[in-house]
Amino acid sequence: MARDDSDTPPGKRSARKAGRARAEPAAPQADPRGGDIDGAARFAALATQVRAAFAGGSGEAPVAPSALARAAGLGRGALTALLRTHAHMTPAAWLARERVRSAARRLLETRDSVADVAVAAGFAGEAELRRVFLALARLSPEDYRALARADAFVLRLPARYRAREVLAYHARDPESPCERVDGARVFKALAAPDGPAILEIELGARRAVCRVHSPRRLGPARMGRLHAIALRMLGLTADVAAFESLARRDPHLAPLVAKRRGLRLPLTPTVFDALCWAIIGQQINLAFASALRREMLALAGERIDGMIAHPTPARLADVDVSALAARRYSRSKAEYLLDTARAVAAGALDCEALAEGSAVTAEESLTKLRGIGIWTARYVLMRGAGFADCAPVGDVALAAALHKVTGSAARPGPSEVEALMRPFAPYRSLATFHLWASLREDAG
Repeated sequence: MARDDSDTPPGKRSARKAGRARAEPAAPQADPRGGDIDGAARFAALATQVRAAFAGGSGEAPVAPSALARAAGLGRGALTALLRTHAHMTPAAWLARERVRSAARRLLETRDSVADVAVAAGFAGEAELRRVFLALARLSPEDYRALARADAFVLRLPARYRAREVLAYHARDPESPCERVDGARVFKALAAPDGPAILEIELGARRAVCRVHSPRRLGPARMGRLHAIALRMLGLTADVAAFESLARRDPHLAPLVAKRRGLRLPLTPTVFDALCWAIIGQQINLAFASALRREMLALAGERIDGMIAHPTPARLADVDVSALAARRYSRSKAEYLLDTARAVAAGALDCEALAEGSAVTAEESLTKLRGIGIWTARYVLMRGAGFADCAPVGDVALAAALHKVTGSAARPGPSEVEALMRPFAPYRSLATFHLWASLREDAG
């Protein structure tokens, strides 16, 4: 998609491959428990340890950055660097996310009181759980627990929530049978092992009413998943306030952010959805990419009430290359798409788990797949996995926006884009979205 103002692939594959992720230290870090361990492995071990402690509900899980640093065997500065590099979050923010997720599981899976859930998830008390849960889950613990027997829920939107850009993103293909925008309502067809469903989100001034349309009653786990998808689609998973505070101190980005305070980066419902979009959109414009995606949906998607759910990896893996080639796919694009679907279906790549692990490891895993370069991987990490600090180097629209805001004599190349985006760390994903938005406004 050579010039899509919200999602713009690079013009050349060589540009995609030119960028490189921030390098890990050349020498492995010393592990105080003996031996050497690199940053990604250290982060994975820490995440496993913390999640197991929360799952056990013993109250022994680290609930403060100082305790997390001790669990990792690191100083506070080294812990912050580790979490910034691999989770794109501060230690406090990462712990808050893990604690809320632990509480959410208990609310749906047990009959424990809210006070007991708070203790098991490491909160100081019920009041702290309510405050943090509302900030991250956008509803109260009681309303979340009610998902187990509901087919609708209401999310509280933050102040200055900008619905226009979110609606525009989901309406980027007006002919799509997979998603539809009607006024302030978004309809998204979604696949699942127990059958497809349609998630309807109606945006109001300070709330989003989410309704689930399905021919069958959905269980607690599925409703919890739909709640998470709604948060993703509405861009409610990122720390916008912290980014805007940083941006106000940058002479180039401050004027852009001032024009659209509260802008959020909406995500795809699943990582696989973003992965397919990115592969299909390589080196073509948005209109053609949308048309090719509709062909994929027709071949492998599951129909429900006049819409088509995005295909699962297994359904797409069953499609033959010749079927896509007959529908205007180049043979190489068809092969890249189907090879990726087969890798995911076979378990060689757990793309939905990428967001739970290291961003560095995730990028490495994606770029090992045939046909996926740096631009595609970072687009997926940003738009699909929701990592906060991704700059899709090689993106022509990002280069054009940086050229405009910096007033440079020539459009920056991939290495220059990498350098120009570095001051916006650890929020390069939101910075990218603001820069893309500036081009859309200029065009229209």
